[in-house]
Amino acid sequence: MAETRTTAEIVAQCQALFDDLEFTHSRRWKEAAPGRKVVGYLPVYVPAEIIHAAGMLPLGILGGGENLEVIHGDAYYQSYICRIPRSTLELGITGKFDFVDGFLFPSICDVIRNLSGIWKLLFPKVYVRYFDVPQEFTDDVGGVYYEKELQELREGLAHLGGRPITDEALRTSIALFNENRKLVREVYDLRARTPWLTPTSEVYLVMRAGMVVPVEEHSALLREYLAAVQAEPRPMRDNCRVILNGVFCEQPPLNLVKAIEMSGCYVVDDDFMLVNRWLLDDVPTSGDPIQALARAFLHRSAETAAKYQPDLAKKGQYLLDAVRDRAAEGVIFAAPSFCDPALLERPMLESRLEKVDVPHIGFKYAENSGQMQPVREQAGTFADSIKLWSSP
Repeated sequence: MAETRTTAEIVAQCQALFDDLEFTHSRRWKEAAPGRKVVGYLPVYVPAEIIHAAGMLPLGILGGGENLEVIHGDAYYQSYICRIPRSTLELGITGKFDFVDGFLFPSICDVIRNLSGIWKLLFPKVYVRYFDVPQEFTDDVGGVYYEKELQELREGLAHLGGRPITDEALRTSIALFNENRKLVREVYDLRARTPWLTPTSEVYLVMRAGMVVPVEEHSALLREYLAAVQAEPRPMRDNCRVILNGVFCEQPPLNLVKAIEMSGCYVVDDDFMLVNRWLLDDVPTSGDPIQALARAFLHRSAETAAKYQPDLAKKGQYLLDAVRDRAAEGVIFAAPSFCDPALLERPMLESRLEKVDVPHIGFKYAENSGQMQPVREQAGTFADSIKLWSSP
């Protein structure tokens, strides 16, 4: 019988994975059997089911974090862009990705698109693909286009792996990722109901672990975490309930999340790690798996600044829905400096919130931001104002 671990032990394992810029766990997975391959991908979304069905490990790349000194990466990018491409290049140039066989660069923004071109120049022997997504959401236009994109990816990964990716393998992988998404939703739902049991600084680390371990292992970790936190009582505090928005790509320092929590806020929803809850519910495991993945993206995927919204009247509705569904009392907009998608969307979202009297504040960060006292003070003042002036 497996030994039951405490929440602290589970979180410590996730912290170790988070801190490891050598990606030791992923390297060991590859070395454990001959012929294994690893395919890295940047946020926000790629169909990891296809990578998994190819027998490969999907490896989420979210920059270098706060402990990486960027030297080489600065030589390839101007100073007035976000930090994640520079730190990702730093990891690549310094050999941290020397075990990775392929890279997918999803359609997030111009910077990530251009990073895919730089990667091809610097690492010509590595499989590199810029992964585009539709901006038209009908089945006979955007759906046809996206199915072709998925099929091209399927063929490219099959060539990389030296064997075809069967429909049956795809269905099996879809089922495994459906289970993982279900468990992710359970963690988020539990946090919304009882945020004192599941601090966001913990939840974030547990979700980040899913970027570097196989999906089966991450699902087991999520089950273990859910059981542990519900078995260990923690005190409930008089914190206000907030939603964090704008952190979908370059991730903030962990200390920034802790600073917001220490200021008197319970984060009851966020767009951290949007990659592992991009699809909102189960993808069908019957029929054509490529078509099922395409239609899930078209009709049941998350709204975010990095995804085109053709109906401006619906812009920001997802945030209002989250405020209602999570019983949030306010919204904190946090976005990386120079993040065009998040910062251009913010005024539109603020306008929607103001029309229904939802309090909000905003600030910017970088993944290596060091001084957290101003963030803590700003978030603390925001929490106090909600408690003092909001209607009972």
